[in-house]
Amino acid sequence: MSDLTDRSHPPGPRGPGTARQPAPPIARPWAQTLARQWRHHPLLKIVGISLFTWLFFIAYFELLREPVRPVTVMPLTALDHWIPFQPGAIWAYVSLWIYVGLAPALLPTVAAALRYGAWAALLCGSGLLCFLLWPTAIPQMAQRADVDLATHAGFALLRGIDAAGNACPSLHVAVAVFSAMWLRRVLAAAGAPWPLHLLNLAWLLAIAWSTLAVRQHVVLDVLAGAALGGFFGAISPRLASPLASPPRGQPL
Repeated sequence: MSDLTDRSHPPGPRGPGTARQPAPPIARPWAQTLARQWRHHPLLKIVGISLFTWLFFIAYFELLREPVRPVTVMPLTALDHWIPFQPGAIWAYVSLWIYVGLAPALLPTVAAALRYGAWAALLCGSGLLCFLLWPTAIPQMAQRADVDLATHAGFALLRGIDAAGNACPSLHVAVAVFSAMWLRRVLAAAGAPWPLHLLNLAWLLAIAWSTLAVRQHVVLDVLAGAALGGFFGAISPRLASPLASPPRGQPL
């Protein structure tokens, strides 16, 4: 009987010249799947995400500068008074612009990315329609000057670009919730382990918290944004095709 099948005798000791065989690498099919999807048409995805963001901001800032109706000032809640101004939260706030690109970048096909973009456009269009019909702003006292505000890098630019208007619903939170729900779907389809799902949730919560901590939104804005993003994040997968990579050799 050959040595490959006979297990009745244990193998003898290794000779001094016998090389130890390296351990086989641990298979991580989920990582291979995500890497393959990440590498699929990356330039097309980058251009598409950038173009989408550019078109959105054109409409966003037009409504911010020229509201067509009287602006409603959003009320503060007890939670708004309890949450302190935290300048370090600006990094979580601006990380949204990395976070929103993850789900579309990891989608397995161009068709899936186009469907994602269509749903994201409906989400953003709904938020912009709210700003058109019901312009809102956060109270001036919520953006009152803070000692840390004057010394922390980035806040002067943030205040100059994104003023206190277009407050409710918070599209910052709405887009983050929508992105988180789609990213969870992508990770689940790839069989990713639970720590990645936990990281996805933690990043979402950090972004939502940062909108309050840097005084860009109030609690009611955040709740409305979460509801808007959650609605589109819930219905879009039901009306979309399953996220499955096509067999090798077929167009993606």
